[in-house]
Amino acid sequence: MKRAGFNQVSLPLLLLFPQLVIIAIFFYWPAVRAVKSSFFLEDPFGFGATFVGMGNYLDLLASEQYVKVAVFTVGFTGIVTFLSLSIALLLAVKADKVIRGARAYRTLLMWVYAVAPPVAGFLGVMTFYQGNGPMTEFLSMFGYEFRLGVKYYDTAAAMVAVATWNHIPVNFIFFLSGLQSIPQSVKEAAMIDNRSGTRRFWDITFPLLAPTAFFLLIINITYALFDTFGMIDALVKGEPGNNPMTLVYKVYVDGFRGNDLGGSSAQSVILMVLVLLLTVFQFRVMDRRIHYT
Repeated sequence: MKRAGFNQVSLPLLLLFPQLVIIAIFFYWPAVRAVKSSFFLEDPFGFGATFVGMGNYLDLLASEQYVKVAVFTVGFTGIVTFLSLSIALLLAVKADKVIRGARAYRTLLMWVYAVAPPVAGFLGVMTFYQGNGPMTEFLSMFGYEFRLGVKYYDTAAAMVAVATWNHIPVNFIFFLSGLQSIPQSVKEAAMIDNRSGTRRFWDITFPLLAPTAFFLLIINITYALFDTFGMIDALVKGEPGNNPMTLVYKVYVDGFRGNDLGGSSAQSVILMVLVLLLTVFQFRVMDRRIHYT
């Protein structure tokens, strides 16, 4: 079989050059600037900078507020990831069994994927609005006054609900594709060996979905950590105050609101290291190439 290739090295380098320039300008240069700024106490108006070494990092580790935000971020990420995966898996299993109107049913479940996180946050504000929000009025029927942006745990619950709702379609698409890729012969053999649908799912179907589930686990963790910024900003209305926030949103608050450029840069470096660790973990586990027979 004849293989396609380049006779000269200059042509592929020329084709890669625009992409490399974009990566250098929008990723490597800001990353280097963030690492450099994290070791300085910078004037917000650009009149000077004082080298403080690891002072910004030590201040973060000693800050009770930063630790509180970090703990909330871990809890928020874990809850959103669990709910998004479990609900999407349940919907995918049910959708896989639909025969009549299957296309319409799947389309209704997937259309939320087109909603951007800031728009999802705005819809969340409308849903949990204190005046006449549907969920607020529903909870008031049980005697509970839901106050978004005022009560800490109410705002946290709204953030979890909106973030979970916004990311379920992505997980649903992957889970449904994984279910439909299981050979029919395997399903028929499982039905003969075990009549219990629940046992068949946990003993046969779910192990076959394990690679897809692990991939989605990493994707959901990354989403909850970083991609929920616009949604959180819409929910807290740009005035975080004592409301819950994630580490990514705290970078914005400290850097653009508090003018603490050195501290926010140190937080960015910590998040970059976290992303690097997640990436290494994903590739290490994925390289095992687990196959089920």
